[in-house]
Amino acid sequence: MRIRVSDVLDLFASGLSAEEILEEMPDLEADDLKASLLYASRKLNHPVLIA
Repeated sequence: MRIRVSDVLDLFASGLSAEEILEEMPDLEADDLKASLLYASRKLNHPVLIA
């Protein structure tokens, strides 16, 4: 199973709830959705140092 984090985020952004996403993609579990959100949060919060 290879579902991209961006695919999960797109589903959230389009207004689907976690429950609806899990129904749409039965291979996913609630922990997978949490992991996707955590990954995205950490990537967006990554500091960029300019020298």
